[in-house]
Amino acid sequence: MAIAIINPTTGRLEEEFTPHTPAEVERRIAEAQGAFEALRATTFGERGIWMRRAAELMESEVDRTARMLVTEMGKPVAQARAEVLKCAKNMRFYAENAERFLADEPLEDPTVVGASRAYTRYEPLGVVLAVMPWNFPLWQVVRFAAPALMAGNTGLLKHASNVPGSALYLDTIFERAGFPAGAFRTLLVGSGAVDEVIRDPRVKAVTLTGSEGAGRAVAAAAGGQIKKSVMELGGSDPFIVMPSADLEDAATVAVRARVLNNGQSCIAAKRFIAHTDVYDEFAERFASKMAALKVGDPLDDSVDVGPLATAAGRDELAELVDDAVAKGASVLTGGHPVARDGWFYEPTVLADLTDEMRIVLEEAFGPVASLYRAQSREDAVRLANQTTFGLSSAVWTNDPDDEAYFIPRLDAGAVFINGMTVSYPELPFGGVKASGFGRELAAAGIREFTNLKTVWRG
Repeated sequence: MAIAIINPTTGRLEEEFTPHTPAEVERRIAEAQGAFEALRATTFGERGIWMRRAAELMESEVDRTARMLVTEMGKPVAQARAEVLKCAKNMRFYAENAERFLADEPLEDPTVVGASRAYTRYEPLGVVLAVMPWNFPLWQVVRFAAPALMAGNTGLLKHASNVPGSALYLDTIFERAGFPAGAFRTLLVGSGAVDEVIRDPRVKAVTLTGSEGAGRAVAAAAGGQIKKSVMELGGSDPFIVMPSADLEDAATVAVRARVLNNGQSCIAAKRFIAHTDVYDEFAERFASKMAALKVGDPLDDSVDVGPLATAAGRDELAELVDDAVAKGASVLTGGHPVARDGWFYEPTVLADLTDEMRIVLEEAFGPVASLYRAQSREDAVRLANQTTFGLSSAVWTNDPDDEAYFIPRLDAGAVFINGMTVSYPELPFGGVKASGFGRELAAAGIREFTNLKTVWRG
């Protein structure tokens, strides 16, 4: 795939970039290693000053940066601005909390291990490679980069080939903020170059956000080198609606949960499971609200849904819908690409789904919702857990017994009650099953790429 910006709203090539040569990749890895030796010697206070400055830079450049995101991958401009500001919030969160999260932890009674003092400490690993996707071109990177840099690591970024502008922006912002030159470096390379970078002995760990297939390949490569990895992969999150739920609120949030980022989010709700007692009413409200969404130019603040990021993504989504319809699925609204320039697809709700349809088990990456009828709580859990994914989940209920029932039974990294899944700096984020392993954000995220060292003193 060429490293280029192709505007998904128009389908036109905006700019093409020359990939980095092997010599340039070597230079950048060496820079990152050199920066690590400098960064690990700094204090949390010094890193915090630089990280806050990076947050200030992002905020001051929010409008220009947001337009870049829209041009590269087509998200509505209001959501692009929100992404930039969320990055700044995450930077400040780790600037303020890194030292506390990584403080030495003494053993309360060291005499039980025959010591006068015993404690654990967190130390940085070194250069960490991040392989990142296009759907949140800044946020996916910063939620790794902010904690990694605050811990004293340095980063290399292999970004998706359709968002090189974002990749190069991230290449400079930390250095502009005061971090040592080379503390975070972008590699403009294709996916075929990743394995060689992982094998480089200066690279100590790998993190990937992306598809299950990409995760399997990168995790295997990291495992082959006995290097730590964190994988945040696909999701097909359930959104369960029970009889005690406020159906108007549930339907309103369901729409937002499905079409955020034009439906291109791993943690977007994709499978909507309504109890039979409220199925018909919820289906009517949900489909009506999906049909009312405005599709169009993502630079227009009044637009709800912009284009899919790539032509291939739009075509793959259409194939999933067409397969379901051919096998008997009902289309409550939408169901077709939009007849205009660019890679648009109608907000769509499918019902009457059966197991032979691909969309039942595959991830629909776009504004297409699957609607299921559950006969009971047990049936809702069965439907929720039937995919190989386990990223997040949502349950709408005002019955405490429902809440107590669902929380331990859903195979997911998170359960949101009466809300939609959102990633917060304060809460760990990650999944189980084919959705990956390891955690980002909160204290867990900054500790992933550290050496937990035990110290014993006689």
